[in-house]
Amino acid sequence: MSMIGNLLRVSKLELEQYLEHSTLLEERVYPEEYVEDPDLLDLDKAWESIYFLLTGCTSSDCENAKPPLSLILFNGKILDEHQDMGYGPATYCSPEEVKEISNALPDVNMENIRSKFVSLKSKNAELYPFNPDNEDMFDYIFEYYSKMKAFYLIATKNDQAVISFIN
Repeated sequence: MSMIGNLLRVSKLELEQYLEHSTLLEERVYPEEYVEDPDLLDLDKAWESIYFLLTGCTSSDCENAKPPLSLILFNGKILDEHQDMGYGPATYCSPEEVKEISNALPDVNMENIRSKFVSLKSKNAELYPFNPDNEDMFDYIFEYYSKMKAFYLIATKNDQAVISFIN
């Protein structure tokens, strides 16, 4: 089974509603009939590689990552500790934190990605589902990183919070 990273842009009011009634978030993310949500970004399986690219940490040592980029995927505040969105509860960042994250996102090109992952390979570290011998993997990560960066820029422009979860 795959672990898919997801980001959802929400207004302050929506965030307050989800904090009060977390089932509303589940209803939005998992509707009875599929409806494409322009505020939902599916990062596929690239999420952990992106996290490593930005923080130098994996999901297993995320407590060592430094803010604000440590907040980008799953180190925000927990929305509802009793809710399981697939692989645990959703986390969120306030609009102010989203701005900090967006401002800290570096311009990344293919060479940046390669050099980061050369160090990973030398440490024999593992990232889900990264395979450093697969040249297409760099394109895959770069594509999703670019989508994520644009996502955070829109959230900043619209003064939105971001909810993250893995399913």
